[in-house]
Amino acid sequence: QVQLVESGGGLVQTGGSLRLSCVSSGRTFSNYAMGWFRQAPGKEREFVATISSGAGGPYYRDSVKGRFIISRDNAKNTVYLQMNTLKPEDTAVYYCAGRSSSFSSSRASDYNYWGQGTHVTVSS
Repeated sequence: QVQLVESGGGLVQTGGSLRLSCVSSGRTFSNYAMGWFRQAPGKEREFVATISSGAGGPYYRDSVKGRFIISRDNAKNTVYLQMNTLKPEDTAVYYCAGRSSSFSSSRASDYNYWGQGTHVTVSS
């Protein structure tokens, strides 16, 4: 069983930065595609970024391109989401997700494992 634990959320002003981390307990982390999703109050969960276990990607939703960077460190079983130039509309609970496939995906239904989420609040 794979467990994912996010950290790094918090309160930041508009234009600020945060780095989210997600640590996996699985021994096959390097074989998994990983993703970040978010859910704002009253809204559905939406795709943010994804990274494969090999070549290809990463991919981002249009509204975060040029501001967010997803990366992974397989030696640490960790995936990161560096968020820069944050905007109030980035406020949400951010979830890390793992997929039992090397191929990245923007669809939440393709992911097998989910973290508990970390809150990000961007004040205006």
